[in-house]
Amino acid sequence: MFWLLFCIFFAACLGAGVTGGLFAPGPWYRALTKPWFTPPDWVFPVTWMVLYICIAVAGARIAMLQGNGVAMAFWALQIALNGLWTPVFFGLKNIRLGMAVVSVLWLSVLSGLLAMWQIDVISGLLFVPYLIWVSIAAALNAGVWRLNPDVARNPPPAPS
Repeated sequence: MFWLLFCIFFAACLGAGVTGGLFAPGPWYRALTKPWFTPPDWVFPVTWMVLYICIAVAGARIAMLQGNGVAMAFWALQIALNGLWTPVFFGLKNIRLGMAVVSVLWLSVLSGLLAMWQIDVISGLLFVPYLIWVSIAAALNAGVWRLNPDVARNPPPAPS
């Protein structure tokens, strides 16, 4: 049963992750001034693959336990927001709205971590690296906003 659940949760993670391919950073992002701590491009897919495995394992473990309703709700919320950030930031090129999405994502990951921790410590621990990475993503988003105030105030028109 665990492996079936893992595959379902991992598919949800990959569904969120595919937005990275659909809305690649491109020339617009490369032209922005970025914070000094911006990781090299290759770090992102490697990190996300490891995190998606952790997120899926945590989801599968929690799904098999009693009293999992709140934890499962936060799991669903975080994966939806995870899949939303890339189209907002890279697709719409909207830095400020991206900051709003990543902020709510951060809160949902923290809330999910705390809800899971109460049911299964291992699942909660599996969300710790995710919370760290989303914290870095939020700091990057905030840094791009701070370093590119004109672009943040006036995002380019959305593609038609």
